[in-house]
Amino acid sequence: MGKAVKGHGFLSYLSGAGAAEPLSAARAQQLRRVGVLLNLREQDPESKAYIAAFLKQLEELGWRVGSNLQVDYRWTGGDAGRVHQLAAELIALAPDVILAADGSHVGSLQQVTHTVPVVFVQVTDPIGAGLVKSFARPGGNITGFSNLSELEISAKWLELLKQIAPRITRTAVLRDPSVAWAPNWPVPLVLARSLGVVVSPLDSGFDLGSGYAQHIEDGITEFAEKPHGALIVLPNAFAITYRELIISLAARHRLPAIYPSRHFVAEGGLMSYGPDVVDQYQYAASYVNHILKGKKFAHLPVQLSTKVTLAINLKTARSLDLSVPETLLANADEVIE
Repeated sequence: MGKAVKGHGFLSYLSGAGAAEPLSAARAQQLRRVGVLLNLREQDPESKAYIAAFLKQLEELGWRVGSNLQVDYRWTGGDAGRVHQLAAELIALAPDVILAADGSHVGSLQQVTHTVPVVFVQVTDPIGAGLVKSFARPGGNITGFSNLSELEISAKWLELLKQIAPRITRTAVLRDPSVAWAPNWPVPLVLARSLGVVVSPLDSGFDLGSGYAQHIEDGITEFAEKPHGALIVLPNAFAITYRELIISLAARHRLPAIYPSRHFVAEGGLMSYGPDVVDQYQYAASYVNHILKGKKFAHLPVQLSTKVTLAINLKTARSLDLSVPETLLANADEVIE
């Protein structure tokens, strides 16, 4: 299997987006303020990796926390009820620019400010979500770095599962229950039929209250009662927040599962295939740099991330009695022993 859809990072509408520009002496001494609104928990390993990449790139561009830069963080941790409140808190701090992940978080910021620049990452369909008018000319105060749509990479989820677990005939899709299923059906049904796999949502009847973890456990347990099942976990804040539970349930019920990012695999998940999120945070730092240096916001188009990565956990594969094809291992970006 070739590394389909894998590219050099972004389809860029702006040349030299990450190029360093010298800071004037006056600007270098001025403390600038950046807000960060993320859909993770502060202590999560992936949040630390993303922020480290973001700050490292900013430092290379001349911005140092505590010297000429202050960064204010708000972490929603997958709690949809807190997003609007935390967005308002950040705006009240009068930042020069805000970095935000996830479409719902950017949407909340859109409701509370039309002037503070917002640079987003990990947003799949910014036009459909009403965040920007177009990629080339976003309009308003929002721009950033967009994922390939789930529809564009979901075929690979099924193909990869079928390669590593040829006997599967049923696949459940665990997604964000706050999004209506019809427009969020990511798996090509024609492909599923051709592979002999029936695909269905796992979260019918789920809610976002305190019982969400129990809903996940009940849903996966019920799905696993019949044989030859597998699991696709879509990228969203809920999956990240409850990833330990999801990974443990997949192991307990011996379900081959594919996840949206390598952090799931590092923590015991079988396999992941999805956008290189660290790459997006590094590029986002270049946009924040441009804004802090006064570049006109209209000159910063939305860019589409084209880089995806494949990670495989061999220990988990062995525990499921799965033999990973050599071609799959050869094409993996990371193999965890």
